[in-house]
Amino acid sequence: MLAGGAARRLGGADKPGVRVGGRALLDRVLAACAGARTTVVVAGPRPTARPVIWAREDPPGGGPLAALAAGLRHTTADHVVVLSADLPFLDRRTVRGLLTPLRHGATTDGVLLTDSDGRDQPLVAAYRTGPLRRELAALTGRHGELTGLPLRRLTGSLDLTRISDPVASFDCDTWDDIATARARIREHGHVLDEWISAVKDELGIDLDVDTGVLLDLARDAAHGVARPAAPLTTFLVGYAAAQAGGGREAVAEAARKAAALALRWADEETPDATPDATPEVPEAPHATPEALDTRPDA
Repeated sequence: MLAGGAARRLGGADKPGVRVGGRALLDRVLAACAGARTTVVVAGPRPTARPVIWAREDPPGGGPLAALAAGLRHTTADHVVVLSADLPFLDRRTVRGLLTPLRHGATTDGVLLTDSDGRDQPLVAAYRTGPLRRELAALTGRHGELTGLPLRRLTGSLDLTRISDPVASFDCDTWDDIATARARIREHGHVLDEWISAVKDELGIDLDVDTGVLLDLARDAAHGVARPAAPLTTFLVGYAAAQAGGGREAVAEAARKAAALALRWADEETPDATPDATPEVPEAPHATPEALDTRPDA
């Protein structure tokens, strides 16, 4: 991950540390790479939400090719995901989508995203490490060093597959871009997922749960018992799931039991309730979280 640019269009601000949705841009990108075996960040060290290896080009500020070469020295992987640190909407699904073609028959040197204008985004890409090292060595041989060379000198010599994704490739170069990103995550269709992701990152939780189950539980507790019961019940469900060993299935089972209790509680208030009346609660679907084992070096 390249995070050492000068951010001139942000007035020299610390761009990786700028917050979008309560999280630093760098931490948002790191969250998308949570399945990586090794994560290398080329920049000066700073606190991050996830552990990383720090690297630095020499001299610092030598440009993206010099930074890429510095990062590659810390990996022996066959494939690497190369990212900038200013991608507010990058997610794990996109990272998997970049790696999958390289691991399943594609013969190209890499896979990169294109933006809304169809332009290549070589810092939202997955590459085979061998061709990267070969071309970086060739450029060093021709120019003596990589400092100051543009990325197109590298990507122009590689055979690349392109995927159009205007959202995941959106990067924040200006304060207007930051404002656009902050506004988008607060839109109705995005705010809940963004908030949950932010909370999980803040608390160090790496758990994929069915939010619909928990929202239904909160509704049943609020309507069938009392409004304050909703947050308290979901807290207790989380605690019970942790006591049972954690994981998506533990959350689903604890939520099912609490939902059944809430319905029994509410049923007692109906005029025709009988002592043996027990509302039927459908079994929660068997939770089978999608495996995330991308294990690239990012």
